Amino acid sequence: MARHPNILFIQVDQMAAAPLPFHGGRIVRAPHLQALAEDAAIFEAAYCNSPICAPSRFSMMTGRLPTSIDAFDNASELPASRPTFAHLLARAGYHTVLSGKMHFIGPDQLHGFAERLTTDIYPADFAWTPNWAAGPRDRPSGISMVNVLQAGTCVRSLQMDYDDEVEQLAVQHLYDLARRPRRKPFFLAVSFSHPHPPYTAGREWWDRYRHDDIDLPRVAPIPVEQRDVHSQWLHASHGADLQPVSDEQVRNARHAYYANISYIDDKVGRLLRTLGECGMADDTIVVFTSDHGEMLGERGMWYKQTFFEPSVRVPLLVREPGRKGARRVQAPVSLVDLLPTLVDWAGGPGDWPEPVDGSSWSPLLAGAADALTQRQVVSEYTDMGVIAPARMVRRGSHKYIHTHGHPPQLFDLRADPDELRNLAGREDVAAIESELRAAVLRDWDGDAVLRRVLASQRRRLYLKEAAAATEPRPTWDYQAHRDDSQRFVRSHGAAGAKALARFPFVAPS
Repeated sequence: MARHPNILFIQVDQMAAAPLPFHGGRIVRAPHLQALAEDAAIFEAAYCNSPICAPSRFSMMTGRLPTSIDAFDNASELPASRPTFAHLLARAGYHTVLSGKMHFIGPDQLHGFAERLTTDIYPADFAWTPNWAAGPRDRPSGISMVNVLQAGTCVRSLQMDYDDEVEQLAVQHLYDLARRPRRKPFFLAVSFSHPHPPYTAGREWWDRYRHDDIDLPRVAPIPVEQRDVHSQWLHASHGADLQPVSDEQVRNARHAYYANISYIDDKVGRLLRTLGECGMADDTIVVFTSDHGEMLGERGMWYKQTFFEPSVRVPLLVREPGRKGARRVQAPVSLVDLLPTLVDWAGGPGDWPEPVDGSSWSPLLAGAADALTQRQVVSEYTDMGVIAPARMVRRGSHKYIHTHGHPPQLFDLRADPDELRNLAGREDVAAIESELRAAVLRDWDGDAVLRRVLASQRRRLYLKEAAAATEPRPTWDYQAHRDDSQRFVRSHGAAGAKALARFPFVAPS
């Protein structure tokens, strides 16, 4: 592999790992992702560092856990002074480009990327600031069970408008990169909004599935009074007690969700085909992942925001040039590990200005022993739907969940993959519970985090109200611009312009 390989980073939004064919799913049709997996490292235990969009992405880009950088929720600002992997790659000589969503909050909408090809699909201001003082039913982004109740087909949707544009501009940029006479190595991030709800899918993708083949959740709804307090809060936040759903509505939502995975799969296929057509596949690393998962009705729960496996576990594929055959990595990893991995791939620089919380995947990709006990992953949650900070640690086959001020949960994922038996408090696991509790609290004080979250919310809610009273209303949303001066025939001759735009280039005879 070249010392400075190109990197195509494909990220999707709210895609659970378990339904995918390379993780054993038997219903979802994703042939392009399956083909990618056949020559990739398949990470069986990959996690997001927060089961919500913006904190997960900020953590991934900075190499820092969310609460260490005040990435509390979907309206937390990522300051321009915080270094990201895009800055690192730029210093290593890379051309860095983003097409699609990264959910940046604040006036800096680049954070080290040289170019953004599209705007973001979600707001860049403090509009979605949660208010824990208002209780768990506070939901600034409007999330509710309506998405499940209204699941089905559509001709067009906001997210289709967005993702089609993300794909088209990313494909075009690959062609443009191939035609540059002296090009730097590139890092192209292509970030789609599907299969994030609403659970509505185009008929083309819906019809790839027989409705009767759509499975119901593996774990039936758990009575609310028997759920942990975090799950009870989310039940209220989502209005699930006010808007119950039927089995047929559940099946409709899952049908649309699977269809939207197929919709994304088609886009991944076109990106990979374009990479091959441009002759760049042999020197490009391809990474595919999601920012978090989706409960999809398991346990009677929907969306994300929880540390159960469907929500916090993510798909992760890494295809390196020249490596053939699938390799399965069992060791727990997380998205915060991406930055140190990019350091290895990009060959530096070695002067990163602050500590990172992740560790490189490179030894695992090289085939090093990946015993489960060698790595630990941490995920955190401090966004809407709850009223206290929570943290999770996965080490070996055990997962420990700490909700500040409430009883813990401990699961052995090897013996209990559906997380139905809380082992916390049992004598036979007292040693591992003590170790994992110490790991959760070692660098994280729940009282201090709670104070910081509440103070941050008060400040931002105040600024949100001030912005609403300002005319004209200020905006940080990114406005994408395209320079047409170099794209088509202008003052120079048509023959020369068309010859330069042909790929592969054919010299005049």
